[in-house]
Amino acid sequence: MRVVFLGTPEFAVPALRQLLDNSYDVCGVFTQPDRPAGRGHKLHPSPIKTFALLREIPVFQPEKIRLEENRAIFESLRPDFIVVVAYGQILPRWVLQSARLAPVNIHASLLPRYRGAAPMPWAIMNGETVTGVSTMIMHEKLDSGPILMQQSLPLPPQMTTGELSSALSEMGAGLLIQTLARLQRNELIPMEQDESVVTWAPRITKEISRISLVNSAREIHNQIRGLNPWPVAFCDFHGVRLHIWRSQLEEKSSREIPGTLLGFSGDAMLVQCGQETVLGLQEVQMPGKSRISGRQFASGSRLRVGDVIA
Repeated sequence: MRVVFLGTPEFAVPALRQLLDNSYDVCGVFTQPDRPAGRGHKLHPSPIKTFALLREIPVFQPEKIRLEENRAIFESLRPDFIVVVAYGQILPRWVLQSARLAPVNIHASLLPRYRGAAPMPWAIMNGETVTGVSTMIMHEKLDSGPILMQQSLPLPPQMTTGELSSALSEMGAGLLIQTLARLQRNELIPMEQDESVVTWAPRITKEISRISLVNSAREIHNQIRGLNPWPVAFCDFHGVRLHIWRSQLEEKSSREIPGTLLGFSGDAMLVQCGQETVLGLQEVQMPGKSRISGRQFASGSRLRVGDVIA
């Protein structure tokens, strides 16, 4: 079976690898153009491009896939399946129709919940305890196509978006292979999504990174892990951003001013939050410095119990 694969980030790599390992003929890979990154702003290829070139697969990087000049490429590739995993552009109808059997997408949520660009961080920030992956028939309207298969995954209270992404990328890759095999055997009946229960997961921006310690410890904890590894939650410490990578919920309650240093639990410094709740800051980072434990930060900053840190 011939497959044209469209994807960009590291999340998409396991799916492409599984296609190759299961003897699918990946005849072309589409990914986003190389982008500047790092201090030197040098152009860097996407993880999918790097992997595809290692496996000697033709790579195409149109700035805008909707342009008519790309139609001839798809027509020449003659795919049985179009497979899309976090590509990063809305696909025109003619791309979807170029698949002989089906255009299939992997989405990192249990649709119709969390349609959109950032389902994983929003599931975590909203305090979900279960999430998962869906395979679906692609439509032009974002994440609206009929569901083919789904698989759920428990969402532990300490899991970050980075950790969830690793787990769901592998789960989604396995589910993709099952989906394609069952489509070939005509064993799947696509299920239309219930529009009445749709929720959305818009793109994450740096503007939501600032935490407010007047919120409850649980709200802040979910924000911290949802924004790890990007863009990373922070609070103000003496006019400087203190990035918070990891935290832990505490059973105890307290009535101090939000932001007050209450003590320590292991390597975490305990901070007063809103609604009489307490949060342990496990791993923090000052600009230009390495990540350190909350206890190390308090010691290096000469903080004492009772000081207000933010």
